[in-house]
Amino acid sequence: MKLYQYRTCPYSSYVRDAFDEMGMVPGKDYELVEASRGTPGREEVVRLGGLSQVPFLVDGETRMYESRDIVSYVRNKQTS
Repeated sequence: MKLYQYRTCPYSSYVRDAFDEMGMVPGKDYELVEASRGTPGREEVVRLGGLSQVPFLVDGETRMYESRDIVSYVRNKQTS
């Protein structure tokens, strides 16, 4: 699972904080990818999802942008 984000984005921060609360560890449970404007990560976000927007989650074939949707998806996945 990859989370494309950048440090100062409040929506990315919301997702990172929620992942922390769930006990998830970056580098172990998910990969953090820097995706601020002008980075290869942002180019990958556009290529994979079509929009230049973060946060962006990729989990296999699942791809989503909205921070609350990302958190709900991961919470549901943990309880499954």
